[in-house]
Amino acid sequence: MDKDYITELISSKLRLIRTESRYTQEKMANVLGISKKTLVQIEKGRSTAGWAHVVAVCALFRNSEVLQSALGDEPLEVIETVAHRSIDRPKGKTLGGRIWWREIERKGEFRLQQNLISYHYRILDSYDDLWFSSFEKKDALARLDELLNENEDR
Repeated sequence: MDKDYITELISSKLRLIRTESRYTQEKMANVLGISKKTLVQIEKGRSTAGWAHVVAVCALFRNSEVLQSALGDEPLEVIETVAHRSIDRPKGKTLGGRIWWREIERKGEFRLQQNLISYHYRILDSYDDLWFSSFEKKDALARLDELLNENEDR
């Protein structure tokens, strides 16, 4: 997944996200800071939203079932991973990956999961806190080993 793919994907789902939220075109355009004419063009597939507007949609409508099913659970995590190509930060509560994730490997208190939609990887601890996220499996496996070693050294 990359910015272009996500921009196309979210642009194609914008009408569904808007109707799911029961917003008029006028209200949705206002929320996103674009003109109604621009929104209509995006909804009709004549143009695509810009990256900044896609990020805004993912932030403002992160609980949208349409958005979650398009990106696989947590839209902001996918957006952040794409924007930075990986996330490596301690802590950040998740829902634990019971629906959109499959477990790849478990080591100590950490588990590596892969998203069933976006295919990115993440590492969670036993409290479902996010420790790492990347589209690269080798990077995720290396970080899993590092976290395990850091945890054993304590």
